[in-house]
Amino acid sequence: MGSGFVIAVDGPSGAGKSTASRGLARRLGFRYVDTGAMYRAVAYLAADRGIPGDDGDSLVALCQGLEFEFREDPNGGLRILAGSQDVTEEIRRPEVGQLASSVSTHVGVRDKLVRMQRAMGARGNLVIEGRDIGTVVFPNAPVKFFITARPAARARRRALELEARGLAADTALVEAQQTERDARDSSRVHSPLRQASDAIVMDTTEMSLEQVIDAMERIVAERGYRGV
Repeated sequence: MGSGFVIAVDGPSGAGKSTASRGLARRLGFRYVDTGAMYRAVAYLAADRGIPGDDGDSLVALCQGLEFEFREDPNGGLRILAGSQDVTEEIRRPEVGQLASSVSTHVGVRDKLVRMQRAMGARGNLVIEGRDIGTVVFPNAPVKFFITARPAARARRRALELEARGLAADTALVEAQQTERDARDSSRVHSPLRQASDAIVMDTTEMSLEQVIDAMERIVAERGYRGV
């Protein structure tokens, strides 16, 4: 299919979209972009520089000239660089995630980052995931997925991720924060979290990671991608 094949993956946090998207990208030999990490990076850099989450002008200025790189490390992990700074660990802290949800409500910030994301897609062969990819960033993507799972399952997964990084995690608190973020992301005026009308919905609650990736790969092939 040409070099412009873009696979858009949306869904709420904890549904497994990041892990599945990365796995799919590896199988297909595609590049992978986590747009949520981009917003988290802006939030982290803002907090580090003392920029309040409601200071839209300063946040937009912070994005000016900022570049992102997603780099596989030798152990199979993913390193995220904002400019020359490795922010992989810092952006996964719960407080940064909450701030990122607020930062992402600023139209100027979203405009800056969406332009970056579309430039990445212009290079082709990309799996890109987030909350507005199929509806706003790449509305004409040939394949769109909306990955979801039941709230309790999402909270358990997120708590396990935090514990694996050595961070304390209370599942009930994680679920409460998750519910709050879902409401904020879904109700924002600009680029809300919602399912694209032509997206394939996958509920991963009862699925293993391999089952999810297998299903996604099969659908991509059905939609016309046959490999390079």
